[in-house]
Amino acid sequence: MKFAPCIVIPIYNHKDAIGATVAHLAVHRLPIFVVDDGSDDATRQVLAELAQQYAEQLTLLRLPVNGGKGAAVMAGLRVARNAGYTHALQIDADGQHDATDVPRFIDAARAEPGAVILGRPVYDESVPKARLYGRYLTHVWVWIETLSLTIRDSMCGFRLYPLALACELIDSVALPTRMDFDIEILVRLHWRRAAFRSIPTRVTYAADGVSHFDVLWDNVRISRSHTRLVFGMLGRLPMLLAHKVMPRRTAPASEAREPHEPTEPHAADWWRIAERGSHVGMALLALSCTLFGRRFTALWLHPIVAYFLLTGRAAREASGNYFRHLGASAPHGATPRPGWLSAYRHMLAFAQSGFDKLAAWSGRVDDADVRFEDRSAFEALVASGKGALVIGAHLGNLEMTRALAAHGAHAKVTAVVYTEHARRFNSVLASANSEFSRHLLEVRDFGPETAMLMQQRVDAGELLVIVGDRVPAHEAGRTTDAQFLGASAPFAQGPYVLAHALGCPVYLFFCLKVRDGYRLYFEPFAERIELPRRERAQHLATWAQRYAARLEHYCRKAPYQWFNFFDFWASPKRGANGRT
Repeated sequence: MKFAPCIVIPIYNHKDAIGATVAHLAVHRLPIFVVDDGSDDATRQVLAELAQQYAEQLTLLRLPVNGGKGAAVMAGLRVARNAGYTHALQIDADGQHDATDVPRFIDAARAEPGAVILGRPVYDESVPKARLYGRYLTHVWVWIETLSLTIRDSMCGFRLYPLALACELIDSVALPTRMDFDIEILVRLHWRRAAFRSIPTRVTYAADGVSHFDVLWDNVRISRSHTRLVFGMLGRLPMLLAHKVMPRRTAPASEAREPHEPTEPHAADWWRIAERGSHVGMALLALSCTLFGRRFTALWLHPIVAYFLLTGRAAREASGNYFRHLGASAPHGATPRPGWLSAYRHMLAFAQSGFDKLAAWSGRVDDADVRFEDRSAFEALVASGKGALVIGAHLGNLEMTRALAAHGAHAKVTAVVYTEHARRFNSVLASANSEFSRHLLEVRDFGPETAMLMQQRVDAGELLVIVGDRVPAHEAGRTTDAQFLGASAPFAQGPYVLAHALGCPVYLFFCLKVRDGYRLYFEPFAERIELPRRERAQHLATWAQRYAARLEHYCRKAPYQWFNFFDFWASPKRGANGRT
């Protein structure tokens, strides 16, 4: 769904301030919903005049009786959602908030459509000290209720909601309708795994400003709300603790989605899929591995995988799609059947692979655990001192050999990776071994500068390891179709274009986990790849098909160890081939 923001202003008897507030907001040319929460006749008259003055931009909603700020905001959010808007910027009517910050909120929401954008007040001398210090008590309670410091200020009325997320909550939970609404909706959104971002914003208090905060009853309501939320937190305590090592819920930066829309992009946009798992959670597993060993730490993978299985519908469906393709041309019963069990085993194998990468870089894997099926090609290459391009895949554990090569000094191995998609995990690996980053070459595409850098490394005798079953994030869809597991699938052209530019030997490499350790497969692919200009497309298709055939062979050998959790057979936009 296209990003479509609007503004929601709840108002109750702020006739003197609302005109200036609307004027300052109107310059941003966003639709404005003003919700009159049962105001007096004078305010109603002012609002009627504003509705006429800004007829093309302002929609006036009238509630028959005063129901409270929360009731007014919820009414505005529902109307905005029903009108087709995706996000609503809530702002108070009394002019306390700096309307010039509206673009900053909108830009933040556009960059991260699934996040709640909160204003973090920056006060001047006009703020009443009692109110300033009183807010901190609420902040502390909110931090306790969420077991997090993510919500920096829960009372600021300047905030932006993703409407699908907010309305899903207000339609299913009885939220308070008075001043305690602003606090409780944030805590409950946090419980639902929403992401939060804060923006510092100036807040001023006019000397003659009108406040509807009832010092007695609103404090009673807020205290009652905190009591309810604390008990809610205690009931959710196991899940909230588990969430400490899980990622927040947020949509990709490219678009906002309704709840029923898929959260995974097509194959060409695999890199838009957010890296799941928090840095803290990964670091805790690394620490546990160091303190308690691999066997004990591996037990934690089962509940973690179960969580991702239950919450990762798109990855679960992609796993099932893969097993359907795998079994389409195989004898009945020879491959795993699509379903919850196979998806669990598939995700568990992926988690164990990541765990093994950490173990390898931590020095907890012996050379005896790793054996070549046939090491003659690898030994001949290393003995020659030549550099080469080695094409692997997201099959098995490509990281394992890079770590072992670094530890044993068998060869100079550098992985060419798209690390912008997995920075959290790579940072954990780097903390496990200071040599990690030295064996990593991050690229965004295969342009001339990248080719020159790689040429220097090949000339120095290094083995450049690259995957052939993904397209770099900025490769503009340069793919070639090949038959893979019984259907046409897009494969990256980059490895073969790069091999042609480097003029070096090309090998295939796969590392599969077996019962007694790991089995390495290193086989010659081409002494040199040539791409004649006039027959470039045909040659690319030939090389891509050869690679796809070998990948299929190893997928059948280890069906649970191919880790592309998106629709690999989806048709991306074509680039170099001239197809769409």
